[in-house]
Amino acid sequence: MGKMSSATLILSCEDRKGLVAKISQFLFQRDANIIDLDEHVDKNAKMFFIRIEWELNGQANLTDDFMNEFKKLADGINANWDIKLSEDKKRLAVFVSKYDHCLLEILWRYRNKELHADIPLIISNHPDLEPLAKQYDIPYYCFPITKENKREQEKKELELLREHNIDTIILARYMQILTPDFISEYPNNIINIHHSFLPAFIGADPYKKAYERGVKLIGATSHYVTEELDEGPIIEQDVIRISHKDSLKDLIRKGRDLERLVLARAVDLHVNNRVLQHGKKTIIFE
Repeated sequence: MGKMSSATLILSCEDRKGLVAKISQFLFQRDANIIDLDEHVDKNAKMFFIRIEWELNGQANLTDDFMNEFKKLADGINANWDIKLSEDKKRLAVFVSKYDHCLLEILWRYRNKELHADIPLIISNHPDLEPLAKQYDIPYYCFPITKENKREQEKKELELLREHNIDTIILARYMQILTPDFISEYPNNIINIHHSFLPAFIGADPYKKAYERGVKLIGATSHYVTEELDEGPIIEQDVIRISHKDSLKDLIRKGRDLERLVLARAVDLHVNNRVLQHGKKTIIFE
């Protein structure tokens, strides 16, 4: 017997008494079997956040009546909300340049059905990783980027994304800065990965600079892309210790391990509707 389909509600509103009871009672009255519930209250902002998943059957199905009745409830508490079906997979486009470690991690999980998403295409500004895409039978499109043709190439990329009904873009070490016009087409649906150092080492060869400074921790951060470079809401982070025994090659290897794992975890949270963006922050429902 296959797994029963489910629906997931993610909701936020101003905090007040009885919200969990109100929403749970709505589902209980429709004979819904809740299989996952996670809620959080930000006391400083006086905001309430909740994620509820329930099995779809009978009155708990997402009929027009169900949606209209829930809208009345949500309007009554002035809530922002969305309901997703478990069977509706997100459609991802992976953007890459020449580094393959993040792409390999995503494709490995995808092939092993550990990623609840479809990947119809891979886009790059270099031809280097096309053989890897062919191994996974995923179409690969190359759009060489220069200062002169950047906007023209981005328009072609956007046309391709619309043609394939892409809803989320994964920047798997894509070494290009997206223009504001491109970002505006996918608000809160572009996920990036980059290294994280304390102190921050910007520019070329960050691992070399970190090695020369003798850092004791290196890390990686995955976040949503906004017009402010590397300032979008953070989805996932991790760090690993470094010692004086580690060579520059060791730092690069450990850094890339972190990058691929942190990006993969961020993508997994996103495609399973476990991220709620609120201002410059995210609420992560584990």
